Amino acid sequence: MSNGLVELLATTLLTTTPILLAALAGAICLQAGIVHIGLEGVMLAGAFGAVIGSYNWGGSGAGLALAVALAVAISLLFALFVVTLHSNQVVAGLGLNLLAVGLAGYVLPVIYNTEGQFSPPGLHGLPHVTLPVIGGLGVLGPMLSGNDPITYLSWLLIPLTWLFLYRTTVGTHLRAAGEAEEAARAAGLRVQGLRYLALIIAGVLAGLAGAQLSLGQVTLFNKAMTGGRGFIALAAFYFGRARPVPTAIASLIFGFFEALQYRLQIANVSPQWAEMAPYLAVVVVLTAIALRRRALGRA
Repeated sequence: MSNGLVELLATTLLTTTPILLAALAGAICLQAGIVHIGLEGVMLAGAFGAVIGSYNWGGSGAGLALAVALAVAISLLFALFVVTLHSNQVVAGLGLNLLAVGLAGYVLPVIYNTEGQFSPPGLHGLPHVTLPVIGGLGVLGPMLSGNDPITYLSWLLIPLTWLFLYRTTVGTHLRAAGEAEEAARAAGLRVQGLRYLALIIAGVLAGLAGAQLSLGQVTLFNKAMTGGRGFIALAAFYFGRARPVPTAIASLIFGFFEALQYRLQIANVSPQWAEMAPYLAVVVVLTAIALRRRALGRA
């Protein structure tokens, strides 16, 4: 296997991580009956919190803690509007995305005297973990070893999410709240509480996704750094019909095209074509979903 292909596949694992975490977050919410359009904003809050926490308290652990705290806080704000106040989910989600960008754009110049991007000296990124056995396995070593802990956690979360949704009482109740709300209420389930729980879990996952972007892939914050990944995650969990394994496969496909984008830029391919690659993949996948649903409707 050529070095170029090995590097492409290794980069794919890295670029898939934030998409996968956000997609699992969206899948859990969709199972509970919530279309989480605001994933982009929650990820951005996580990315911002990770950098601020790492810079102020001198470690990536503090950055992760603040990333999750901010992401959960903004998720609870979203929950207040869509679960308690019954606001339109699409409008509230888009508003959440704009709020996250606006808050970052306000805090950076007011507190840190910088515009748009924050890259302080001495910022601690996520550590890289060398797997003792896999690291020495020829081609597989460079692909699978040496990644940040969140990347490994994201793949572990695929079976854990499946177990939570399909093999626990809480997960079963959560799915019931999404599939048949009135029947769930008649059965005595607290639908609002279950949806709040789904959004809190989504906040944790999306916060980790943002932290991996700002401390794992780079060591800086930029208010445009999520780059539409929250919407790509939306396409991933729709492709996977909110099921963990198909959602992960879709995330891997999108992560591959994002990694391919970087390789095309290195190969001096026109940057417009390179930047279009991941979004072209999204369009193709969404078209395939629409055609599949149309075919099933005619069957």
